[in-house]
Formats: sequence, C-alpha cells, structure tokens
Amino acid sequence: MSDFTHIDEQGKARMVDVSGKPLTEREAIASGRVKMKPETLKLIIENKIAKGEVFQVARIAGIMAAKKTSQLIPLCHPLGITSIKVDFNVIDDENAVEIVSRVKTIGQTGVEMEALTATAVAALTIYDMCKAVDREMVITEVMLLEKRGGKSGEFKRILENR
Repeated sequence: MSDFTHIDEQGKARMVDVSGKPLTEREAIASGRVKMKPETLKLIIENKIAKGEVFQVARIAGIMAAKKTSQLIPLCHPLGITSIKVDFNVIDDENAVEIVSRVKTIGQTGVEMEALTATAVAALTIYDMCKAVDREMVITEVMLLEKRGGKSGEFKRILENR
C-alpha cells in the first residue's frame, strides 16, 4: 500500500476520495510579487500601459484561473467556490506589485491551490500586459500565506524580513 495519497495500491495516480469528509467552511490566502523597472510601475499606476488597465485585467484573470484550477492541476477536485478576491498592493521601494488572492468555499477539500493559481495567473497577466515595455520583470515569492478549515486546521505563514 502506498503512503502517497494520490497513488493507489498499484502505483496509479488517482484523485483522493473526499466523499466521506464533512462539508466545512474553508479559506486560503496566497500572495506573489511582480518586480519591474520603476518606469514600468509608474506606467501601471498612471494607467498608461497600451493593453489597458493592468490591475483590472489581472484581477479578472486571477478570478477566472481560480475557477479553472481543477482543469489545470491534474488531481485537484472541482469545487464550488463561494468567493474569490484578488487585490494588488504597490510596493514603491521595491518597484513591485504584490498580489494577494483570497478564495473561500464550503466543501470537503481546501482551496489552497485555487488561491495559488489565482495569484500566479494574475502575476502572469501583469507580465503579459507590460512585457512590451519591460521584459525583465520577475515573478517571485508565490506562496500560501494562510489556510483555514478542514481536518488539518489552520496554517499561517510567519513572514520575516519580507
């Protein structure tokens, strides 16, 4: 018998059976950053990127991505997501945009992958929208910050000197 939850006794990949788990409220928060040239950040803030309003397009992309996570990550369960929020914080002294994604559900499995996917796709969208003016942007620090609900309980990342 395998110790891996997504591998059966014959070594085949499988989706974990969560049908016996109770419905609980679950939430996950993920973040990531896109570092760029100061001029690029200024163009975003002033809404002068030729492709359009960067934060609004990236927000929609992140929301859409969270809803499609089970189609992108092979062994993720399709979920009835009850809330998705994607927000942006400008970090002037680092010439960066921080993305924070918060996803909620009432279900039998968590939404960590949905929050991470929302963050990653929002970051990729920022890159795509701004690449004509800055191909040196770097997507970095995509991570789970918090999760609540389910059998494993609560997780909160301790950030030092971020």
